[in-house]
Amino acid sequence: MNNDIEKVLFTEDQINQRLDELAATLTEKYQDKCPVLVTVMTGAMVFSSDLMRRLNFKLNVDYVDVSSYGTEAASGGEVRLIQDLSAGIKGRDVLIVEDIIDSGHTLKYLNKLFAQRGANSIKICAFLDKPDRREVDVKADYVGYEVPNEFIVGYGLDYNNLYRNLPYLGILKRSVYAN
Repeated sequence: MNNDIEKVLFTEDQINQRLDELAATLTEKYQDKCPVLVTVMTGAMVFSSDLMRRLNFKLNVDYVDVSSYGTEAASGGEVRLIQDLSAGIKGRDVLIVEDIIDSGHTLKYLNKLFAQRGANSIKICAFLDKPDRREVDVKADYVGYEVPNEFIVGYGLDYNNLYRNLPYLGILKRSVYAN
């Protein structure tokens, strides 16, 4: 599995340091609130769970499972809601936790959906931002790292449901996913 990685972008230690910084910022922002932390499955599960344990404020946890990739290496642009929230968000502050902002379609879809459902506020915390791939106008309020337009795996991010368990973030060799 490690042989499929062209280059390590961020080590486990670097990731942990950045998580501490993000958690401090979010704790300051939400100290007197009780937001709903909505994890976008499955890619953000590792990031969300590590981040959540560092947050020092009351919160509720929920998740959605959406797909715009399927088994492809690039987003098709059409977002499908596979698993919806388990509770209502009307009048609540919502913090969407996402692994990576790539094309932006998923977050645009979720922003619109949660706004229609009456969320008080909607903020986005993305571990990675890949602005060179953006197809729609979406910006995160909190970002771990800006990354190059490469196929990134590890720390929850996958290719064809593989590599999520790598403790670091790396660039996948093109020979692994190119036809």
